[in-house]
Amino acid sequence: MASLMRHVVSNYNEVVQNIKDPVVDTWPLMGSPGPMLCIVGTYLIFVLKAGPKMMEKKPAFQLNTVMLLYNAFQVLFSIWLASLVLDIEIKNLFSFVHGCNFHLPPDAEIKHIQVVLSRAAWWYFFAKITELFDTVFFVLRKKQDQVTFLHVYHHTVTALSAWCYLKLLPGEQGIVVGFLNSVVHIIMYSYYFIAALGSKYKKYLWWKKYMTWIQLLQFGIMLFYLILTLAMDCRLPKALTYFFITNVIIFIYLFSDFYRKAYKTKTA
Repeated sequence: MASLMRHVVSNYNEVVQNIKDPVVDTWPLMGSPGPMLCIVGTYLIFVLKAGPKMMEKKPAFQLNTVMLLYNAFQVLFSIWLASLVLDIEIKNLFSFVHGCNFHLPPDAEIKHIQVVLSRAAWWYFFAKITELFDTVFFVLRKKQDQVTFLHVYHHTVTALSAWCYLKLLPGEQGIVVGFLNSVVHIIMYSYYFIAALGSKYKKYLWWKKYMTWIQLLQFGIMLFYLILTLAMDCRLPKALTYFFITNVIIFIYLFSDFYRKAYKTKTA
């Protein structure tokens, strides 16, 4: 018990004493949690209550052009987000470490990594906010059956987590997590873009169920990387690592359950 308490206190101190870039507080939506919580709260009210009620007696919106533009934007935006990792050498994914088999980068390189990390983290957070429109479009198109617990939980948690990560405890683990997620979203929104082109392109969407495999592979790689940083005792914020691991395990369970219900049950 005493060892557990010391571990908890150590991680708490890590969060409290973590040195963050004060410039982040001046960026849009980062001054306080108020604006972000208002956005997420409005999203939840609309997709769970107000939206379905509003659409109850209205015909579904088609939104064909909007969907094409939205998905094209998300593909291009995800490509750009993924490309930001190219500003950091692969060996520095384990930077700021002791016992991770890599030397500590020079101060100038550390500063460069911190700047790139903060900038990329804000744009990643912005991406999570824009992705809330996924559910809004489901509601407006009267596809309420797609507004599942997994879908709403995933979008809500990623938006909240992205804000908390940048505001409270930025760490280099975010480079790997953000890169993998952006790559998966390139594939995912490419699928949605093709689907929005119309029924005549349906034959090109045979790989729908494999998107869940790709999601699970993403989480598996994330989990391996995060556990590796703990096993190698990397000098990275461990509180952040535990937070990421917890979320990844929850997502693995939820996506596995979705795949089982959506595909395994149909073939049984």
